Amino acid sequence: MLVLKNVSKTFNPGTITEKKALVDINLTIEDGDFITVIGGNGAGKSTLLNLIAGVHQCDGGSITLDGMNLTGMKEHVRAKYLSRVFQDPMMGTAANMEIEENLAMAYRRGKKRGLSWGIYPSERKIYKEKLALLGLGLEERLHSKVGLLSGGQRQAITLLMATLQKPSLLLLDEHTAALDPKTARKVLELTQTFVEKDNLTTFMVTHNMRDAIRYGNRLIMMSEGHVVYDVRGEEKKNLEVADLLKKFETVSGGGFANDRMLLSGV
Repeated sequence: MLVLKNVSKTFNPGTITEKKALVDINLTIEDGDFITVIGGNGAGKSTLLNLIAGVHQCDGGSITLDGMNLTGMKEHVRAKYLSRVFQDPMMGTAANMEIEENLAMAYRRGKKRGLSWGIYPSERKIYKEKLALLGLGLEERLHSKVGLLSGGQRQAITLLMATLQKPSLLLLDEHTAALDPKTARKVLELTQTFVEKDNLTTFMVTHNMRDAIRYGNRLIMMSEGHVVYDVRGEEKKNLEVADLLKKFETVSGGGFANDRMLLSGV
C-alpha cells in the first residue's frame, strides 16, 4: 500500500550542523495497518512522517502509495490522498470559522466547488451525526467559532475532519502530546474508533510507550535515522513497557536519552 525504498534525508549537508535524519529506510505498509512509531528525540520519527507528507523531499530513494510514485510530488498535491493531524491543536482548524464551516471544508476536499448556497441541510445533518460520535456535545454548537473551543475539542474536530473523506493514509504526528492525560485518552479512543470503522491505514508517531503498545497492529521503533525494531500481531500484543525499555537500552548503548519518553512509559 505504502512502500518506502532506500529513503534517506540529511539536513544541512556538508556543514558543521549536518544531521543524517534518515538513513536508507525500507518499509512496506499494508492496507489497513495501524502503525505506532516510537523513538527518542532526533530518532527520525517526524522526519519520516514529513517525507511521506511531502513537507521535505527525499535525498535518495522512493515513496510509492497505491502504486503511485509520490517521490518529488509537492505537498499540496499529496494532500489529496493523505490526511494529517498535528501535535498543535490550533493547526488543524480555522479559528475564526464556525464548526460547521470547518467541517464543510474537509467534507468537500477534492470535490468541485461552485457558487451555490454554502451548506445544505443534508450536509448539516451529516455534520451533526459525526459530531455526536465525539461525545462532546458539539453537535449542538455548529455555529460556534472554533477558536472558542478548548484544545481537546479542537483536536477532536481536527481528527474528525481528517477522516470525513476516507484518506488513503492517515498521519498522526504526536496528536495527543499537547493535551492533558484525560483529554488525550479521549482523543486516542476516538482515533481507534475512526480507524477501525473505516479500516484506515494509519501512521501514528508517539512518545508514549504504553500508547504505542496499546494501539495499532504494528509497532516500529526508530533510533538515529534507522528502523531498529518492527513488530506486529501477537508479538506486539504481548509486549510490555519493560520490553521496549530494554530494546531502547540495547540500541542506545546502555543509555536512555529521552526523559520525556521514559516518564510517559510509566
